[in-house]
Amino acid sequence: MLKEYRERRDFARTPEPSGVGPSSGEQPIFVIQKHRASTLHYDFRLEVDGVLKSWAVPKGPSTNPRDKRLAVPTEDHPMAYADFEGTIPEGEYGAGTVIVWDIGTYRNLKVDDGREVPMSEALAKGHATFWLEGRKLAGGYALIRTGKGEGARWLLVKMDDEAAEPGLDIVRSRPESVLSGRTIEQMAQG
Repeated sequence: MLKEYRERRDFARTPEPSGVGPSSGEQPIFVIQKHRASTLHYDFRLEVDGVLKSWAVPKGPSTNPRDKRLAVPTEDHPMAYADFEGTIPEGEYGAGTVIVWDIGTYRNLKVDDGREVPMSEALAKGHATFWLEGRKLAGGYALIRTGKGEGARWLLVKMDDEAAEPGLDIVRSRPESVLSGRTIEQMAQG
């Protein structure tokens, strides 16, 4: 599952974790890492089957149900990546600074004919719904695949529920790491 992740990295040069790391336990986790690489984006990750399924979200998550955020699939990451913060050196894949912008647990909401659809199956079918309990984000979200094949795109959308905040620009108002309290600029300075 992590073959692509490992092939892209030289672990003698990058501080990124090479190991798998432990599963989170009973409740699966999600993590959103703010990543200043060639462009600033947010890496949205869901624990699924012992790895972090990952999407790059250029504009970051939104608390407004009207916003449809592009989510570009990336390679699976190891569970040990969930608390990774630091700077990936120049010349390495994803070179740039990373902070943990949000982290928490999630609950699968996808039900079909009265049975909970496993997250891996929901993602394979292109429509997953889940409830986030993070330090910044909360409430229902959906990942929706649009189109088919190589050109398929994904959207990350906030559900219209009690946690929706249409007037809040959460990525601007809360730029700091939930682990270190540092901004990405402060992390880059060392």
